[in-house]
Amino acid sequence: MSQPLDYYQLAQDIKRWGAELGFQQVGITDTDLSASEAQLQAWLDNQYHGEMAWMARHGMLRARPHELHPGTLRVITVRMNYLPAKARFAAVLKDPHKGYVSRYALGRDYHKLMRNRLKQLGERLQQHCVALNFRPFVDSAPVLERPLAARAGLGWTGKHSLILNQEAGSFFFLGELLVDLPLPVDTPAQEQCGKCVACMTICPTGAIVAPYTVDARRCISYLTIELEGAIPEEFRPLIGNRIYGCDDCQLICPWNRFSQLTDEADFAPRQPLHAPQLTELFAWSEAQFLHITQGSAIRRIGHLRWLRNIAVAMGNAPWDEAIFNALQQRLGEDPMLDEHIHWALARQRAHREALGTEVQPAQKQRLVRVVEKGLPRDA
Repeated sequence: MSQPLDYYQLAQDIKRWGAELGFQQVGITDTDLSASEAQLQAWLDNQYHGEMAWMARHGMLRARPHELHPGTLRVITVRMNYLPAKARFAAVLKDPHKGYVSRYALGRDYHKLMRNRLKQLGERLQQHCVALNFRPFVDSAPVLERPLAARAGLGWTGKHSLILNQEAGSFFFLGELLVDLPLPVDTPAQEQCGKCVACMTICPTGAIVAPYTVDARRCISYLTIELEGAIPEEFRPLIGNRIYGCDDCQLICPWNRFSQLTDEADFAPRQPLHAPQLTELFAWSEAQFLHITQGSAIRRIGHLRWLRNIAVAMGNAPWDEAIFNALQQRLGEDPMLDEHIHWALARQRAHREALGTEVQPAQKQRLVRVVEKGLPRDA
């Protein structure tokens, strides 16, 4: 006759196995997210999810893991650091001729890596159970991962809506393993933001409309990644040189003084994305884009939106003849892209005029070609 499971010891083993698999922290919680349902419904009612229809489509299922995966009793939540050494935040953000990529996307896409590790954790756990039903998730299902992480003791929800950890800041990924075991649960962490509102005041577009509430429609990460069409003109100047995502609310957070660097080789920055010149990025063909972003989270937005984002950044750069020429050379490829290029060219002309730069004869010849492609004659 087999011995009954010692769930307390099993919980300790799970945390040890998680560390061996490369997770920096493992926590366990139940499935009760009822306290988050009202906030979720209000967020949806306010249309803060923008064009992310899947957020509304699943409704309250996001707050009910036991309905998402029937039989679930506990959620094993993990975090994995992603901040690379020499992230070069300031060096890129302060140089308007370079394109800034959110640091989580500099290396390999974390989804597959973490899901495979979670699957390995589930399989290892399965070896110690007579029967186990488990399912791993990494930002791949309608589940409120941040409230789950907070309940599992991985940190507290900051006013920017991200999870903050007292010893690790916020530069980490989250993942979940749903299991049907009555494991002991961990104690939630205490909220420690206090009166600090640095993340709310630093946000370039004012996307953090209230503590713990982000209007995705204003968020640069949403505008450069999730939004499929044209970026609203009111936000374009505020985006600066951020071409994929934004880290401002994390960079300003005092708790990120304690951020831990990753030792995962897959998260190491890809050289073409680390501190790239905008003109170089804008010259990529679709084939180059697909090759360089293979296995990267960036690939999901496609070449067209990639060019759209870069065009906006180029419009925000100071007057630069190389940028002006690069922009005009891509006119006519796509109507949506053309809209952003025309906007960027108009911005470049304004920057040039503000400097009192005289247009030389050689430049005038180039401007003629731009006019022939449809730009206003006052170019």
